[in-house]
Amino acid sequence: MSGEIINRVANSKLVTFDLEDFYPKGERVLFDISDWLFEGIVLRERVFREKANSHDWSRYSDCYVALHCGTDAIVPGWAYLLLSLHLSPFAKKVTVGSLEDMESILYAEILQNIDLSEYTDKPIIIKGCAHKPIPQNAYVLLAQKLHPVAKSIMYGEACSSVPLFKRK
Repeated sequence: MSGEIINRVANSKLVTFDLEDFYPKGERVLFDISDWLFEGIVLRERVFREKANSHDWSRYSDCYVALHCGTDAIVPGWAYLLLSLHLSPFAKKVTVGSLEDMESILYAEILQNIDLSEYTDKPIIIKGCAHKPIPQNAYVLLAQKLHPVAKSIMYGEACSSVPLFKRK
């Protein structure tokens, strides 16, 4: 036995798919409309429209904005539409819901348009550790998208992966 250390992972045909590589650049903003409601629960149309018209929307330039209401108020649908129209000239994307909901929507769009032909008949590891907020839904969508083309799918790191699928 020789003393040479061989990196079998580096020499294998394993392909690592890291969702972090596709993370859209831009600030994330959670816009709570309850701040514009009377006592946080009642939407008064005239006051709400005045606030929307006088607000500096340019501060959201190149941001991803998630509109939500932090109280149990019943918010009419038009209120979100109105704010989205004010934001659309500035924000990269406007959604309704939490920041995680927004990340799920962003990744759904990214994965819908991704070309996976380079992964055909290859063993794939979906990298599990991330430093950015990758939603669990993105991993599920990726696994479903890779399933028809991959030879096998694993999750984790090459040194400690969990097998999920292997084509027979």
